[in-house]
Amino acid sequence: MASGDRSQARQGLGLIAPPLGYAVLVMAAPLLTIVAYSFLTDGYLTVIREFTLENYRAVWSDPIFHKIMLRSLGVAALVTLVTVALAFPIAYFLSFVVDPRKKSMWLFLITIPFWTSYLIRVFLWKVILGYNGVVNSGLKSIGIIDQPLSFLLYNVNSMVMTLAHAYAPFAILPIFIALEKIDRSLLEAGRDLGESRLMTFWRVTLPLAMPGVVAASLIVFIPTIGDYVTPALIGGGKIPMIANMIQAQMLDLDNRPMGSALAVTAMLIVAILSLIFVALNRRFLKVKQ
Repeated sequence: MASGDRSQARQGLGLIAPPLGYAVLVMAAPLLTIVAYSFLTDGYLTVIREFTLENYRAVWSDPIFHKIMLRSLGVAALVTLVTVALAFPIAYFLSFVVDPRKKSMWLFLITIPFWTSYLIRVFLWKVILGYNGVVNSGLKSIGIIDQPLSFLLYNVNSMVMTLAHAYAPFAILPIFIALEKIDRSLLEAGRDLGESRLMTFWRVTLPLAMPGVVAASLIVFIPTIGDYVTPALIGGGKIPMIANMIQAQMLDLDNRPMGSALAVTAMLIVAILSLIFVALNRRFLKVKQ
């Protein structure tokens, strides 16, 4: 390597060293602490520093964990499907229909939900769907119902609706970026060859937009599994997810080793499923090509 290249490499390393060190400090250190705690022994209000695998044995043999983990994966998958399905048409509209001079304004409007706290947005959905909320009050005022509908809140559907709204911008933006990178001449070539708009979308637009779809899916799926505010407020505590189970072990029961084992196990499951999803997407793209 030439001296000039080495000098540039040192300068680049010097630039990224501070943020890299900060990222390691605030991300890797807590994660390693959780992993370490998962191999320790709980001693009622204290942690005994004795190595054990009993926490993981208890996690994998617990039918409650199996049930809650499957529910969490199912809810997260449903939220991801709904969010991406709704986000794709919006991103497509922004990329292909909106005047380029107005795209920045539309993107600005999409980020408006970030102006308020996530907790406030969840509370707003509780107000909207509540027994005496906006929906029930509106239906009663126009005479469609006599008594408030009790099934709007405290169920999986209300959780999916709330989470899909909360994570919608995270899905729209990566899909929009992927669509913006598509060479429009490829679409024109497809139509010149006699393909319909639908087939051009299926054979050209969708495969080229898949990196954005995959990114959006992972961005929505992973944090949804770790959400505990929505199940507690919108689910009413009746539909706990894995994050609620971890919170109960960590705070309510003060069993940090067991809570850490639950967290590490959930992270491994999510990581494996995410890798499988990415691998399947790559195979899909190869088949399309």
